Amino acid sequence: MDRFDNIPEQALAWHRSGDGAALATVIQTWGSAPRRVGSQLAISGKGEIAGSVSGGCVEGAVIVEALEALEDGTPRELEFGVSDDDAFAVGLACGGTIRVLVEPVGGALSDALLAELVAARARRTAICYVADLDSGARRLVVDGHEDRLRMDRSGFDDTAPRVFIGVHNPPLRLIVVGAVHIAQALVPMARLAGYDPVVIDPRESFASAARFPETTLMHDWPDEAVQALGLDARTALVLLTHDPKLDDPAIEEGLRGECFYIGALGSTRTHAKRVARLQDAGFTESQIGRIHGPIGLDIGAASPAEIAVATLAQMTRVLRRGE
Repeated sequence: MDRFDNIPEQALAWHRSGDGAALATVIQTWGSAPRRVGSQLAISGKGEIAGSVSGGCVEGAVIVEALEALEDGTPRELEFGVSDDDAFAVGLACGGTIRVLVEPVGGALSDALLAELVAARARRTAICYVADLDSGARRLVVDGHEDRLRMDRSGFDDTAPRVFIGVHNPPLRLIVVGAVHIAQALVPMARLAGYDPVVIDPRESFASAARFPETTLMHDWPDEAVQALGLDARTALVLLTHDPKLDDPAIEEGLRGECFYIGALGSTRTHAKRVARLQDAGFTESQIGRIHGPIGLDIGAASPAEIAVATLAQMTRVLRRGE
């Protein structure tokens, strides 16, 4: 979680240390807002902050409100908007407006509920935080908001305009089998897109820190490494070795797992042979149909970098729209 947001975790730590903490969440935007709905800022009782709700333009006012909320234990709904004349100067371009919900931990947001949220995030469980702004009720739900989870789209309930649903998805993860040239292009691209990449290749000269700086590298046999990592619904599995001895065992693990995307490098002929091997291994047509092979969107990609672009684009399409 270190490379990604740890805002709820930080708020819980501040609260339990005795400093006190509040969570501020963007619950609605109009126009051009610098941060999307669901963005969060944690504020300690000492005025320390983690995260952002506006990129800096309204944080000062939110901190003041958060410290007051910690004093009286009540939540606050704040609205910030600017005229077109001074929008650019403060970062809310084109007359943008944002609404922010401030919740003191231990008050509107209970210690137990925040701890449960943090535990779910640690387990890589996709979960929604549901806040009824009229009744004050707060709860966590796992089922019933699949479209929101897939799109990472926090917002008000379509049927209950005063019920806010905050999406908490595990960080996206990319598992690449094969430390080849395409992987060298794909890994940094995927990291920029929000993925935590892992590269698996038993050939240590390929999967080296020099070729993949600041990347988790595993030199185990691919199926063993994939088993150790686990394949959940926020994981993409990409196979690039061209070697059935390496790719096939990992593909089989992928077909048994819940990963949202499986892509395998190779020509149409190579993929046909792969399909035949998987059929012989007992996998069904629908299971094998989950594999994207040849890998990537058909954009005429030729170079390793272009194939990486096509692969990342296909991963994004499957993540956001489904198969």
